[in-house]
Amino acid sequence: MDDFTDFIAIDWSGQAVERPKGLAVAHARAGTAAPELIERSWSRPDILGWLEQIAASKTRALIGLDLSPAFPFDDEGAYFPGWEESPTHGHALWRLVDQLSEQDPHLAATSFVTHPHARRHFRQRGDCGDLFPPGRGRFRVCEHGQEQMRLSPYSCFNLVGASQVGKSSLTGMRVLNRLRGTLGLWPFDPLPETGPILVEIYTTLAARLAGMRKGISKIRDPETLDRMLAAFGSEPHAPLTRYDDHATDAMLSAAGLRVAAEQRGLWTPSRLTPELARTEGWTFGVP
Repeated sequence: MDDFTDFIAIDWSGQAVERPKGLAVAHARAGTAAPELIERSWSRPDILGWLEQIAASKTRALIGLDLSPAFPFDDEGAYFPGWEESPTHGHALWRLVDQLSEQDPHLAATSFVTHPHARRHFRQRGDCGDLFPPGRGRFRVCEHGQEQMRLSPYSCFNLVGASQVGKSSLTGMRVLNRLRGTLGLWPFDPLPETGPILVEIYTTLAARLAGMRKGISKIRDPETLDRMLAAFGSEPHAPLTRYDDHATDAMLSAAGLRVAAEQRGLWTPSRLTPELARTEGWTFGVP
């Protein structure tokens, strides 16, 4: 796919507040100019509305969301084994999460993880569900692929710790449900011939591909950011007002998307089956 004109990376947050500090958005255009950080105090509804505007404008944008859009399914044949309401595909999962969390403000998902059936599958602070398996929890097929790339994914059912991704994923599912019919997410939805498409990204993958060694994946200074951007063929960036993990993750991921979009093999991962495409999805950039 070499016809995208815009590349957007969104570092997501599952924090149950109006304006999470972890939300960051970076935008790069085709070519070599450095990505730009869109410096706003974002809320999740803000980003939802902004994505709807991009869809309405038909901008040919590749938009990466740093979250997991689904739970593991392939390993057990279900997202939530033993729960009669367990959805059978990703679109239905997003709808269920959004419906059960509809009373939560700021597109949070607290009600979902405290639901009497859902909570049994999650490890939460002070409450490990009886169906959360021993060890690190369940993983999607693409997350096993991340491990083979020497990355360290976390189970979406783990809601404990600074590196957990479950809360971000759940709040992201609420946004994805509200974008249904407006803006698709690959591979749950086919690539459109025109207009934008969303993909799942893993910001640590961009850092690793840019040459940052394992164990160090965060950029907090302009010199390191420029060095990593250069690995993706990007020009130096304009100075930022802040150099925190979220801003630099979004910047580097936008530059990485610009390079990855042209690698046709990344659009046809060898282990991505039609069933996985409808149930678990895939992290763009994992072969």
